[in-house]
Amino acid sequence: MTSTTSGTSAGATSGTAAAETAGPHGATTAVDTSTTAGKLEDLRLRMEQTHTPVGADAVRDLHAAGRMTARERILRLLDPGSFVEIDALARHRCTRFGMEDTRPLSDGVVTGYGTVEGRKVCVFSQDPTVFEGQLGEVYGDKVIKVLELALRTGTPLVGIYDGTGPRIREGVVTLAQYARIYRLQSQMSGVVPQVAVVTGTVRNGHVHGPALSDLVIMVDGQAELSLSDPEFTRSVIGEVTTGAEIGGPELHATTTGLAHAVVGAEDEALDLVADLLSRLPSNNRAFAPAEALGPGEGVRVPAAARPTTADATADARLGTDAADLPPEDRALDGLIPDSPAAPYDVRDLLSAVLDDGSFLELQPRFAPNVITGFGHVDGRSVGVVANQPTELAGCLDTRASDKAARFVRLCDAFSVPVLFVVDTPGFLPGRAEESAGTVLSSSKLIHAVAETTVGTVTLVTRKAFGSAYVAMGAKDLGVDMVFAWPTAQISVADAEDTTTAVYAQRIAEVREAEGVDAAEDLAAELEREIATTVVTPYLAAERGYVDAVIAPHATRGRLRDAFGLLERKLTENPARKHGNIPL
Repeated sequence: MTSTTSGTSAGATSGTAAAETAGPHGATTAVDTSTTAGKLEDLRLRMEQTHTPVGADAVRDLHAAGRMTARERILRLLDPGSFVEIDALARHRCTRFGMEDTRPLSDGVVTGYGTVEGRKVCVFSQDPTVFEGQLGEVYGDKVIKVLELALRTGTPLVGIYDGTGPRIREGVVTLAQYARIYRLQSQMSGVVPQVAVVTGTVRNGHVHGPALSDLVIMVDGQAELSLSDPEFTRSVIGEVTTGAEIGGPELHATTTGLAHAVVGAEDEALDLVADLLSRLPSNNRAFAPAEALGPGEGVRVPAAARPTTADATADARLGTDAADLPPEDRALDGLIPDSPAAPYDVRDLLSAVLDDGSFLELQPRFAPNVITGFGHVDGRSVGVVANQPTELAGCLDTRASDKAARFVRLCDAFSVPVLFVVDTPGFLPGRAEESAGTVLSSSKLIHAVAETTVGTVTLVTRKAFGSAYVAMGAKDLGVDMVFAWPTAQISVADAEDTTTAVYAQRIAEVREAEGVDAAEDLAAELEREIATTVVTPYLAAERGYVDAVIAPHATRGRLRDAFGLLERKLTENPARKHGNIPL
């Protein structure tokens, strides 16, 4: 990695040792290394080169495009002064195809560790100025070393991606390095959180790194992520396309679901990484983080409203008196429309029951009929899976099931309790959905919920019909606490379908004997009876499928108590290598 003058050099002849610190293209700077000061200067020059491994012009070009260097991204993410770099002086060893003439320091990736808000984090950042961020043998060794360090120390990993694939000139060794990285990432899955930030063009073997991560952030206007590029696509299948069409943030935010968030600038992406890490533990042996709450934060119940007697405690828990509660809680009593067909935005509910401003939605434009994200309840980090009645009436389709299942597994892997908010009429029917694999996708969600070991709480606000309700966290799927509002409709089917199924023959007989009008009147009467006696939360409560029917304004307090109780839940699944989730 460095060259020194031979014994016949002028410096050596006069008894003075000299070192030539080589630049990326062979340019050297002679340094007298016979003294400690000279050795320190030699080190300074070498480390200086790591900041501009292919020269200052490349850095200026990045800045002119509004982008950071690989190193700047790390320094922007980590706490000031905390970055400890690993293998800064590494260089590739390839001597073919003219590679021996270009050996920039760092070899195209910056690696190390530091802290984010005081917590240890391992990080690597691909450098697009060095061989377009392409992976070679030494580059791979550097990434593998920091991955192994993260796994060994139980430290979250952040990968910043900006590279176009393998370094073809280095040959088959790049495939071996990819395989080692993929294997490590797979072993790390569920052990330490992995967050990927895509800041530039990511192609070929590089793309699997983000896909194997837990959370993916893409920078709009910069990021592209696809296995092939437009030129290769055109040459192989004759299709003319663009990088944005086959790998842009719009595609991954709305169609593939790969991107959990799309942001407008690199600063935003790195701030979001810090926010996400604050909601997850460092590893699978730790518990979800909790925020210290100041006066008036969290439950939003003023001291004057707190009960002082047993009766008052019962009233407060049942929510029979909302007069002294904050307006956000009282507003919940009017959230559900009188018409079961009228939509409402479940985000309004989440804003009221979660700590102020704490909800961070993930994948907001992918399968918007189910909402996923992190929030806080009384300072505790929780995951949220909620049906969204404004989209497909809250029906679950294949994408929604996939989205919810993956998020539930992420929360369970890292001991983050889960809140399910249910208002779904069922799984979306139709040829397209069946062809897309709705049976497998819905089973995936059922499997994910059933195998959770973290604390789980379900809140049924309105429709909870059929197996879609089961998939969204029914009591006997293993959910710890199930609450229902009086507006809940928990049944195999809605009142209309139940009436048809139960009384079809009787209605037909009346139609034949007394006419259509009489039959319709009877059907309407029977439907009203079914709606008030069968499609309610009370039959489920009688059988213990619902733990409590609560007034909406009491929801925040109930969630606080439930998650507080479940904070250190102890549950183990049967011993096995792993389940066979229907992928």
